[in-house]
Amino acid sequence: MKLTPKERLIFALDVTSVQEVKRWVRLLKGYVEIFKVGKELFTACGPKVVEIIHKAGGEVFLDLKFHDIPNTVAKAGAVAAGLVVKMFNVHTLGGLKMMEAVRESVDKTCKRGRRPIILGVTILTSMDEKAIKQVGIQGPVKNRVLHLASLAKRAGLDGVVASPLEVKDIKKKLGKDFIAVTPGIRMPDSKPDDQHRTMTPAEAIKAGADYIVVGRLIREAKEPVEAVKKILEET
Repeated sequence: MKLTPKERLIFALDVTSVQEVKRWVRLLKGYVEIFKVGKELFTACGPKVVEIIHKAGGEVFLDLKFHDIPNTVAKAGAVAAGLVVKMFNVHTLGGLKMMEAVRESVDKTCKRGRRPIILGVTILTSMDEKAIKQVGIQGPVKNRVLHLASLAKRAGLDGVVASPLEVKDIKKKLGKDFIAVTPGIRMPDSKPDDQHRTMTPAEAIKAGADYIVVGRLIREAKEPVEAVKKILEET
């Protein structure tokens, strides 16, 4: 997948008000095409934030990580498709039937319209070997990610969300057209946080990431636009 730096950069709108959404979209729309709407923002403001981003000319990654029984997730996916988002995600740990159900529901919903990219969340980038063992998942993180990514492809999903450390192996095993969206993007001088499996923007793209998700690097910068420009230069 050949994308421009602007097309591959996803800005995480981890804010809680419409005013903040408008401010960030207005500030970054010349440099960022896709804005991620996660649980915090969607819970605070609802679907209207998707409309705000669309009206400003941006695209939306609806990052709600659906994880429930197949019927419930299938219906949620159809609603997400109706919002005309560019992409949304589900947890691969919901299982094959759940992923198949949401894919079939979205395909049916989008027969005459644009179909969103459906992504499977593998192992959260905040989790390391110790953390996955605590919840009963055995084996190295990389192996579990590859297994879940393979299950997502079998279900007909378009790609996965995974840390940049696993992207190279995902592409090798599942093909270059299987989309990889990578959070856990940090600069060499970034302070430690809750992300454990990380890479720089340049390293992630070199590994094969199609899209990179960046939030704090931009939001916490003294000059956010300059921070975005630096990231774009690397990608």
